[in-house]
Amino acid sequence: MRQFAQLFRRLDQTTKINLKVGALHEFFAEASDEDKLWAIALLAGKRPKRTVRTSLLREWGAEVANIPLWLFEDSYHVVGDLAETIANLHPQNHSTQQENLTYWITFIRNLDGKEDDEKKELILTTWDSMDASERFVFNKLITGGFRVGVSQKLMVRALARYTGLEENLLAHRLMGNWSPVDTSFNDLVLAENPDDNRSRPYPFYLAYALEEAPENLGVPEEWQAERKWDGIRGQVIQRGGELFVWSRGEELVTDKFPEFEILRQLLPDGTVLDGEILPYKDGAPLAFNDLQTRIGRKNVTRNVLQKAPVVLVAYDLLEADGQDLRHQPMRYRREKLEQLVAEVKGKTDVLHLSEVLSFKDWSQLVAERARSREMHCEGLMLKRKDSIYEVGRKKGAWWKWKVDPLMIDAVMIYAMRGHGRRANLYTDYTFAVWDGEALVPFTKAYSGLTDKEIREVDAFVKKNTIDRFGPVRSVNPELVFEIAFEGINRSTRHKSGVALRFPRMNRWRLDKPAAEANTLSDLHQLLNEYGG
Repeated sequence: MRQFAQLFRRLDQTTKINLKVGALHEFFAEASDEDKLWAIALLAGKRPKRTVRTSLLREWGAEVANIPLWLFEDSYHVVGDLAETIANLHPQNHSTQQENLTYWITFIRNLDGKEDDEKKELILTTWDSMDASERFVFNKLITGGFRVGVSQKLMVRALARYTGLEENLLAHRLMGNWSPVDTSFNDLVLAENPDDNRSRPYPFYLAYALEEAPENLGVPEEWQAERKWDGIRGQVIQRGGELFVWSRGEELVTDKFPEFEILRQLLPDGTVLDGEILPYKDGAPLAFNDLQTRIGRKNVTRNVLQKAPVVLVAYDLLEADGQDLRHQPMRYRREKLEQLVAEVKGKTDVLHLSEVLSFKDWSQLVAERARSREMHCEGLMLKRKDSIYEVGRKKGAWWKWKVDPLMIDAVMIYAMRGHGRRANLYTDYTFAVWDGEALVPFTKAYSGLTDKEIREVDAFVKKNTIDRFGPVRSVNPELVFEIAFEGINRSTRHKSGVALRFPRMNRWRLDKPAAEANTLSDLHQLLNEYGG
């Protein structure tokens, strides 16, 4: 654990890519194979299941620190991180443990099913054996909140440097529903096994946001334009007589979308489609909220299937007849995709071909982008016709050109402390609009302000608190912010009757008093114009 805690500290203390890659490379070179495997899993978001309630950890942490629970809770709210609070308040700061990361992961997993008293004894003994940095990482693991500022791309880069294997190959091998419990470092990373790759998707190619005029991209004839749909990016794989559906988040979601099972009979073996899983009914896309009703469910009922059926809007063909097409130019892959969809057309309604928009000059495309909300999409995608299918986010060949966000002026009514470096500042806010003389909350936001503005808002919160509810403060309704969001939909879960898509603070309206903020009827007007 000492070795992994040192790695975590090195990764957490720098934003420089080369230093992060170097720290990971050193860890891979020195750690045991089993620890390397667990480190890869943790950095890829595969955390062990939580086996102890955090309420118990707070009680035990206060007890060990010999302080009342209320004081521990106040400290926790200031620090903003339970694992860090326990680690720092613990009186022991010398390490005596000699076990590795894998031992402690197994220890945490084996707590499942034990009585609370036994868990307490084991955890207190563990805390006593660790220094603050080891205890912090252990607590992160046991609470299920382990995160560190390293992308999978950086982790793969370090692993490629260590193994000598290509990044593309490693990225492919690390995708999928694997676990350190049922594989080894050699089997997952080093060994070649065709059977293991049968269900695995290809690493997704991600676009950059276009923030300049499209004319700067060059000649229109070199570009392909499509609509950017608001669904779930996914790959549908047909190999070995089996169908697999993967989300961009590397989650196997085949059972969530039984509509696609018919493609197992219709697609040629050795086919991989890249596209958008889109809620679709009566010839038109539904709102993203309708798709969300399916994502979190263990079982997709007949009622859910009827309310929010889905289609795959295919926009790329990554594999055909078992051959990897990613290094073929976009125009070639598109031609093969059109042929494939044409062969399936008429046999099922679940496979759609992404429409290629016709345009001769960029002004035509500007006009088409302006129709995006009318077409129930987020904007346009621009792809070079000669582009290969890259791995990860690469700038230059694929761009997402989203419509300008919707805006509403709202009053801040609640504030909560942030996390990490912002744990001592109030950075997470709840906003409201007017309904007559009452303020009705309708969204939360925590991004969009500068550090200077955050400090100014924090000072306001501390001077203008009306009431407290745990970590949340109710404040005088005086500050107005312009809230930007991508979409708006009806919601029965919120008092306002609306739910926003990707809300954030666009600017602080220092020029506007609270009385001039927007109203609930203004929100509903946006809902009627652009919502679902």
